[in-house]
Amino acid sequence: MSVINQDLSDLEEIARFEQAVQTFFNGHIDADRFTAIRLQQGVYGQRQQGVNMLRVKIPGGRITPLQLETLADIAETWAQHQTVHFTTRQSAQIHFIPLADMPNAMRRLVPVGMTSREACGNTVRNMTACGLAGVCPKEHVDIGRYVDGATEHFLRNPLNQQMPRKMKMSFSGCEADCAQSLLHCVGVIATRRDGQPGFKIKAGGGLGHKPREAIVVEEFVPERELLFAIEALVTLHNKYSDRTKRAKSRIKFLVEKFGEDGFRAKYREEFERTREALAQQPWTQGEWREPDAAALPPSAGVARGLYAQRQPGLHVLPVSLAIGEIKADKLRGLARLFGEHGLEELHVTQDQNLSALNVRTEQLPSLRAGLAALGLSEPVTGDNVVACPGAATCRLGVTSSTLLAPKLSGGSKDLRIRVSGCHNGCAQPETGDIGIYGEGKRLHGKLTPHYQMYFGGCGMNGGGLALKGPTVPAARMEQAIERIQQAHLANGEVRFFDWARQQDESYFKTLLADLIEVREEDLASVMRDHGDESDFRVVNLGGGECAGAMQVTVGANFYEVAHEREYRNALGFQRKYNEAASCNEAILRLLGNGLAQLLGGVRLDKLELLAQQLSDIAPAELATAFARLVELLNNVAEHDEASLAELNRAVDSWTREAGAYCTTQDEQLDLTEALPKV
Repeated sequence: MSVINQDLSDLEEIARFEQAVQTFFNGHIDADRFTAIRLQQGVYGQRQQGVNMLRVKIPGGRITPLQLETLADIAETWAQHQTVHFTTRQSAQIHFIPLADMPNAMRRLVPVGMTSREACGNTVRNMTACGLAGVCPKEHVDIGRYVDGATEHFLRNPLNQQMPRKMKMSFSGCEADCAQSLLHCVGVIATRRDGQPGFKIKAGGGLGHKPREAIVVEEFVPERELLFAIEALVTLHNKYSDRTKRAKSRIKFLVEKFGEDGFRAKYREEFERTREALAQQPWTQGEWREPDAAALPPSAGVARGLYAQRQPGLHVLPVSLAIGEIKADKLRGLARLFGEHGLEELHVTQDQNLSALNVRTEQLPSLRAGLAALGLSEPVTGDNVVACPGAATCRLGVTSSTLLAPKLSGGSKDLRIRVSGCHNGCAQPETGDIGIYGEGKRLHGKLTPHYQMYFGGCGMNGGGLALKGPTVPAARMEQAIERIQQAHLANGEVRFFDWARQQDESYFKTLLADLIEVREEDLASVMRDHGDESDFRVVNLGGGECAGAMQVTVGANFYEVAHEREYRNALGFQRKYNEAASCNEAILRLLGNGLAQLLGGVRLDKLELLAQQLSDIAPAELATAFARLVELLNNVAEHDEASLAELNRAVDSWTREAGAYCTTQDEQLDLTEALPKV
């Protein structure tokens, strides 16, 4: 099995963040700019003033007892409610931390190798993986190794710092696709072709606004080319996604924009360039094996009970965490229980539970006794209920998903229930057997809390996004779900996914008609959300932060240039001098346009025209130097090592000068990580 990555943290960036916090408190950074800074460090806003949520990345969901204990320490020391929330994206969230305490909370992650960097904002988010990676009899390979490799590659990568919006990725160890590539921006699925190990690559999936199923962009790439394919898709998003219309700035909209074939063609262009630039880079190599053809993957993609590993005599023991939440003292107790039993690899799963791997049969009685002493247990039939924080803490939350979800049950068939507090779908309602998201609806002139229902979703292989159903008042949601379960049970043993798709378009609306209809005299009974003592209202908090923060164009350009510079240096190292020189051309185009737009100019693709524009609006020294660089670039038809080195030095020098000038024009612009080193 994989060794859990222990080197994700960085004390220097935490020190810079602490300085930014103080600068913000002193009034020298405006709120919008500071939002971008803190999101980059995984610090998310809340409904409540003065406190924030810290989101900690857990790549592939793999975590150690010591890391669990660290999360408990942070919650107990700095979080007002002392609770840790595990998400459907296998991250940990700790709410109610005062902003002034955030740097110290982040420093507590360093000794155990964890980080919150790029857990929020316009970045590649935490990468998810099969909950049984490394132990499933069906897997081709332990996919966790590739999660580690991709995490290390993209973390702090210039390409990943100022993207148009976030990207979400999943990694599955076999064709069952337990990590649900269907709903991800990028999905990686281990497979074989003609005996050769490799991966199927999918892209363009997403939930929330306009749910879309991912498409296949590569039926097969060999292991050596996996990172090329992923980086090509990130580059595609960075280059073509809309930076102004935030609601349409996800890679799924590029599939819509270009069409499936057009999207694949754009991807192929980027793939070829990426393959050339990264040709010398080491790649992750796994230990591939023949899957057990007789073994069945868990029907829900995760272990819902004691699960026999492919390693003889060892088991996966899942622990149920109701809606992913656990108090600090219980989490510390759980960490110690596992540590005392020598269980060093634990998995946070996409159903918000926790699993211990490599459990020996003789350990089960003491482990179960230890869980009972903590008030915890293995999952039981019906408790497969997932929920996002909703209106409890999220600025976008409409309904109290955390109060409704514990009242719901998946019934005797252990249906997957997914509860989101708004249409953004952090609980992945479109992939549940029954999924719901909160919204407000006017009835008889009054705003009332409702849930939009979905039926028959499944993100695994052979699945599909759920079918949209009716909207039902929040107060009647328990009745609605119980009635649907009874209707399903009356149809025998047919799988809920299949049963939902057998019904005609009006079936669920007819089934729930009396619950959907609210007469004026019954209005008072549906006016309040779960847990509320007053009538429902949607509070305008200025929007949430799921979409990240708006960027300054020139800042995004400098980070794209840093990525281009890495390609240039890699190509030069391979003695591909002309190809490296073309990277300098791209650098000048990016920075010239960024500078021009900062000064009120327009975007131009021809460097000569750009140089003329800069001569009219930019400082003379900068404009003259830019024109000389364009001339130097054009005067050499065939580059050699010496001419490329001269060009590189000149371009990097101008980049630093341009960066210094841009920061004088905008004192809040932080280009620390984007400029070439002297």
